[in-house]
Amino acid sequence: MNEVELHYGSATDVGQVRATNQDAFLAQPPVFVVADGMGGHDDGDVASRMVVEEFSLLTDATCDAQRGAELVIASLRSCHGRLLERAEEMRSAGQPDWYSGTTAVVALVVEDEGVPKWLLANLGDSRIYKLTDGDLDQVSIDHSVVQEMFDAGHISAAEMATHPRRNVITRALGGPGFDQPDFFLLPLASAERIVLCSDGVSGMIDGEAIAGILRDTPDPRDAAERVVAAAVEAGGQDNATAVVVDVVGLARSGQVYDSAQQQQSLEEKLGALP
Repeated sequence: MNEVELHYGSATDVGQVRATNQDAFLAQPPVFVVADGMGGHDDGDVASRMVVEEFSLLTDATCDAQRGAELVIASLRSCHGRLLERAEEMRSAGQPDWYSGTTAVVALVVEDEGVPKWLLANLGDSRIYKLTDGDLDQVSIDHSVVQEMFDAGHISAAEMATHPRRNVITRALGGPGFDQPDFFLLPLASAERIVLCSDGVSGMIDGEAIAGILRDTPDPRDAAERVVAAAVEAGGQDNATAVVVDVVGLARSGQVYDSAQQQQSLEEKLGALP
């Protein structure tokens, strides 16, 4: 994959309400990660830091889509196991209610039939967006109560933003059982710029605002900083983190990207992973 050149930037901010920053990120090609920790005091920081530690071991990985997905799941499982061990230690130390969990979004460059592609994964309500020809699309699907309510037709898209249960997620690391992530496989040419962010960004500024910043800011380092700054300016109700990655030096493919076909192709390649 020597023909793939990536430019990237990252930024994080504690926001205007939280006392500590429980987000963590990794930006070391070919892997990029954002994790949003959950738990009282500094406990969420423990979980998000574990995610970064586990995925930092993949920075020299070069693999196909199936192997990439296996590595992502193995890293998430390892982090989940560490969190369960930590919970047991804290309970034994007299803290029966101790809890630490985290969301995670991951972007990994892999090869698929000799072609470099993005292997994207999400667990929780942190998000992955892609920007192509100035159009911003959300790739990941939130694992949240309001997303399930929207999908079932019980609430509108506008109601999702203000619903009292909007911060309740349905999948995360650190719970009693291991939750499987969702995977997406995208040709690099179909995602000239990708954004990984915590809900401290997506919960404060909408897709139109994010798209405007990304279109107006060529340098991914500046783009990440401006996205986070906008989220903080909008209220900063949570920690805000963004990683922006540009694909450069890659000839655009003439093939049209079909998300449903790519998802089906990925599922066929993966089969039933443990």
